[in-house]
Amino acid sequence: MIIYSSQKSGFIDDVLNNQIDTKILEEMQRKLGHGSGKSEIASWINSLNFMYKILADDEIPDTASVSLEYTIPMTSKRIDFILAGKDQDKKDSAIVIELKQWTDVEKTDKDGIVKTFVGGTTREMPHPSYQAWTYAALLEDFNEAVHKEDIALVPCAYLHNCHSDAEVNDPFYESHTQKAPPFLKQDAKKLREFIKKHIKYGDADGIMYRIENGRIRPSKNLADSLSSLISGNQEFLLIDDQKVVYERCLSLAYKAKPQKKWVLIVEGGPGTGKSVVAINVLVELTKHNKLVQYVSKNAAPRTVYASKLAGTLRKTCIDNMFKGSGSYTDVAPGYFDALIVDEAHRLNEKSGLYQNLGDNQIKEIINAATFSVFFIDEDQRVTLKDIGTKAEIVRWAKLAGAEVDTLKLESQFRCNGSDGYLAWVDNVLGIRETANKTLDGLNYEFEVFDSPTAMRNRIREKNAINNKARMVAGYCWDWASKKDPKASDIVFPKYDFAMQWNLTNDGSLWIMMPESVDQIGCIHTCQGLEVDYVGVVIGPDLIVRDGKLITRPEARAKADSSIKGYKALLKMNPDEARGQAEMIIKNTYRTLMTRGQKGCYIFSDDPETNQYFRAMITLSTEYVVP
Repeated sequence: MIIYSSQKSGFIDDVLNNQIDTKILEEMQRKLGHGSGKSEIASWINSLNFMYKILADDEIPDTASVSLEYTIPMTSKRIDFILAGKDQDKKDSAIVIELKQWTDVEKTDKDGIVKTFVGGTTREMPHPSYQAWTYAALLEDFNEAVHKEDIALVPCAYLHNCHSDAEVNDPFYESHTQKAPPFLKQDAKKLREFIKKHIKYGDADGIMYRIENGRIRPSKNLADSLSSLISGNQEFLLIDDQKVVYERCLSLAYKAKPQKKWVLIVEGGPGTGKSVVAINVLVELTKHNKLVQYVSKNAAPRTVYASKLAGTLRKTCIDNMFKGSGSYTDVAPGYFDALIVDEAHRLNEKSGLYQNLGDNQIKEIINAATFSVFFIDEDQRVTLKDIGTKAEIVRWAKLAGAEVDTLKLESQFRCNGSDGYLAWVDNVLGIRETANKTLDGLNYEFEVFDSPTAMRNRIREKNAINNKARMVAGYCWDWASKKDPKASDIVFPKYDFAMQWNLTNDGSLWIMMPESVDQIGCIHTCQGLEVDYVGVVIGPDLIVRDGKLITRPEARAKADSSIKGYKALLKMNPDEARGQAEMIIKNTYRTLMTRGQKGCYIFSDDPETNQYFRAMITLSTEYVVP
């Protein structure tokens, strides 16, 4: 969507007559239904006066088109300034200009990131060149008009208040500045010449009109790159019921229409291949020019998938394939051909940092796509906010008038293919009674340790093989190292054991980084992911007394948001509160204990709890209260 559009001559008149801010505001109110703040209005007046001076050159055609505040499809991002016309060879060209008010810029050690004073403090921000380039790349990769009609997008940045270029043009940022040159305060003439190089004739063919009204579709490059990556990885081969679900997804995606939506619910436990099928469906539908996104509440799997694609695709392409579940609060009905929701049990009602956006994530996802598939395991709901149940999805699908189909993934491809281990975990945690009372005869390595130090040593040994062993824990320890990098979080003095939570350096990529074997992950950074061997520290939120499992929500760390609202619910409805908390705690350990493909080790500082799990490995030894 373009907020303001005019020819160059009209833009110059609007700036000269001091009407440019008023016209932008009027159009913003008309098209978006809201205005803008004083600071943004001031930035328009300031920056656009500078652009007026740049364009005040007779060699830049009056009929070139000016577009301001162009909203990039599928994002909330807006391009400040686009000038469109034809180059000297009379080929369509559009210059994407990122305008900055910044006066000073400081280099960082992060790719494409600088520091500058914004919003009353110094913050890390995208390098202007990187920002301009990624905005142009979004259009190039996802807009069918740009892709098919060969419209050249030329990105650059104009920091009209900044005069020192040492940091902006530091060689560290060369890969970005080469793609989108930055122009500073003293570079007005250089920017003018840059524009004249790419815009020699006016916009006689409605370039921006074609872009704005072009279909939003992934480019062939995107599909080919992702398809090549995944098809070359044997881990993603589809087997048995995975293939069935995959084919059903494709069939319904092609069958669905705006007037007849389809919703598919795929139930499956840990390791049944939910994510494998989801990614393969994403690839196949993208190859067939369907507008598709992979959706998850948890950032960890999205971040890991994006990291694996790094170097094969532009970051902007990757970012627009993998989205958080709160991305659809304002999306038009049926905008997407398909939305593929992984870990759908983690969906929330509200979206946004403060849980104040939207109505219901399930409702909004179904609304936004003609076909939506929800991969779900209700026994992996791990917070009070998790609303992803089969019944809830069916309810919203029916309200939307959508047809509903359901399938199950049952074949096990984790825990050495052992359905028996998963059933044993459910039984031993009291989630459901199963026939798998012991681990006898199962080809899966499980061990209970009496020392966290010994368990850590075993994990380090396993990790030395291929960097696929990690430690995780229930969220029962405060995150002291967040404020003090030297502090330890999970400490057992009598075992000379002290470790830190992850996230400080690696964020959601913790599970991949070699050094992170010396950190401990939690449910929020490992759900949806897997390793070969996992070591689980069971916290005081789960203990055993007289052979009975007891959950203790009060033992959770203060910073843990998983049971936020528990105390209030406890006052209103004690039975429901305790039941919900018990479900969350048991599901958390079920999820942690099923991250390992080849083995799981556990440790509890409570002797009776440790003895319970050890006794449950085999019933040849009776459980005895210490």
